[in-house]
Amino acid sequence: MSSPRQPPELIGQSPIFLDALAHASSAATLDRPLLICGERGSGKELIAGRVHFLSPRWEAPFVKLNCAALSDELLDSELFGHEAGAFTGATKRHAGRFERAEGGTLFLDEIATASLRIQEKLLRVIEYGEYERVGGGETRVADVRIVAAANADLPALAAAGKFRADLLDRLAFDVVAAPPLRARKEDIPILAAHFASGLARELGARFDGFTPEAMAILAAHHWPGNVRELKNAAERSFHRWIAGGESGPIGTVVIDPFAVLAGAEIEPSASRQPRSDKPAATFDLRRALNDAEKEWTERALARCAWNQKDAAASLGLTYDQIRGLIRKHGLSRIAARHA
Repeated sequence: MSSPRQPPELIGQSPIFLDALAHASSAATLDRPLLICGERGSGKELIAGRVHFLSPRWEAPFVKLNCAALSDELLDSELFGHEAGAFTGATKRHAGRFERAEGGTLFLDEIATASLRIQEKLLRVIEYGEYERVGGGETRVADVRIVAAANADLPALAAAGKFRADLLDRLAFDVVAAPPLRARKEDIPILAAHFASGLARELGARFDGFTPEAMAILAAHHWPGNVRELKNAAERSFHRWIAGGESGPIGTVVIDPFAVLAGAEIEPSASRQPRSDKPAATFDLRRALNDAEKEWTERALARCAWNQKDAAASLGLTYDQIRGLIRKHGLSRIAARHA
């Protein structure tokens, strides 16, 4: 697996999110193990990709492995490789992820699910840079940086004897916290528009944004699945909107696709959290939408070297519309300098 040529796209402008990116960027430069903690769907793998790209190893491979997806025996083989005849079905030598990541970065997702036996072998690689293929006797040397991720409380697991404390000490040279989406509410309008417009481009359709009412529903949801859940909801809502023959801004959001199984109508639905007559926490939706509009306008102009016609085309706008946005958001002086 080859290394990316640019960092993965991480979208957001909330302070807690920008702090996490700054922390990851700072940790990237030091060639030590790194632990990324956060809930499912919060972007831990994207942060790991950013760490790799910003590290001195960026031209070498960035190899990923989800530890929860494999049995103990298969995880052993996938990590360290195996020799021909090591077990039934092993007809030829297999290069493990450490071997394939040589000189680069190995991202181990869901590290908490690895058995204590696998953890001991990982500790040896971190401590001495050595490992052996399954069924082999040759000691191999690994030049690999390990970035691990977990959505479990590893210190608590270590205290309970379910995770090796010495491995945790090595992995946690530095720890980056991937914030949940509910802690970065101001990023929801930007992310929802990004995901929906991406599907629109894929389908060759037009995306006209979300109505304020629909966006208010998205902003009020608890998002237990974090950014991944928002991506699905934004894309699903756009697809159903246009499939139903609707046009203009999306007015109906579909957060829970299983609502149809209960015979429920597909209406804007808040989260599954208990209802309350109390007003939700204050969220300035109009300001968030305005900020998102300004950011996307600036991004498009910067990408197009401030050529306003090209920027308008990239956003699906007319030249007059982009000119209106430039005036609205006070970008005229900057545009003039690039004229």
